[in-house]
Amino acid sequence: MPQDTTNPSTGTAEQRTATDTTVQLRAGWQGRFYEDFAVGDVYKHPYGRTVTETDNVWFTNLTMNANPMHFNAAYASGTEFDERLVNGLFVIALSVGMSVVDVSANATANLGYDDIQHHAPVFHGDTLFAESEVLSKRESESRPHVGMVTTELRTYTQDGELVLSLERTPMVRKRGAADPSAARPPGWPAGVGTQPDAERTVPDGESR
Repeated sequence: MPQDTTNPSTGTAEQRTATDTTVQLRAGWQGRFYEDFAVGDVYKHPYGRTVTETDNVWFTNLTMNANPMHFNAAYASGTEFDERLVNGLFVIALSVGMSVVDVSANATANLGYDDIQHHAPVFHGDTLFAESEVLSKRESESRPHVGMVTTELRTYTQDGELVLSLERTPMVRKRGAADPSAARPPGWPAGVGTQPDAERTVPDGESR
């Protein structure tokens, strides 16, 4: 049976027939490489994240943080915040994680975190959103396949309140060194999954 498809460049409907055996392998988002960064660019990272009580308690226990502000509701109710605070290190980890898709998906190392500031507390139920601004970039003198990119990461609540800012400097691969392709995006071993010379599988009962 013919299969309806849509041409992404024209938006028009097309049909693939049983005689079409060519696999159309298209590259997905592969992250930014060193050449893709420009000073002054701002990336608003996708997928805000709502922080739950479970996030806070598990992270606090996992990291052996004994401050009762994160897990003792009776104690926290007697403070100026009147409730438990989300662990600040969790806010940092979550914010950095949200930025990876745009900033450091192709990084080989994080060289440092600087000027970390908690501007306001985060509470259970807050939804966090993050953005990164490129502050500087430079090529590595000792590793020609990478360059250093410094960004300022800023995190906001659903109400637009700035809760965190920090600078971080990942060491990011250059595109030529990574040599990404639709068949082998970053992180994939060679030969795994659909390949450009593959033929489309025809279901039983269809003819070519």
